[in-house]
Amino acid sequence: MTYAVIEICGKQLKVEPGRFYDIDRINQESETEVSIDKVLLVSHDNDIHVGQPYVESATVSGTIIDHRRGKKVLVYKMKPKKKTRKKRGHRQELTRLMIDSIRIGGNVIAEKTSESKSVETEVAIEA
Repeated sequence: MTYAVIEICGKQLKVEPGRFYDIDRINQESETEVSIDKVLLVSHDNDIHVGQPYVESATVSGTIIDHRRGKKVLVYKMKPKKKTRKKRGHRQELTRLMIDSIRIGGNVIAEKTSESKSVETEVAIEA
């Protein structure tokens, strides 16, 4: 199994080709290619490349599928015996990112398979 640990939007994610991830909002259009250079670790078969802090010449490429909003989180503040209550809601703005490939030194070591491509098109047709 091939995976990479990347840094994006101030957070670290373990990503695999052919899967999608919800990350904080990126200000780019849908169906845009994104290349991520901040790769902290790459694992391919039994080879592990660890960066200090980033792996040199390693990139993870992906495609922005769409923009959405996360689940609603309710924040309820109350002070006992004071009759003060505040109820607020928050929905995080998210971007759904499909990981296409992982590269080291320009060579593709892992890529999205044709099965995951067909699943992506089925999801797009349903939506």
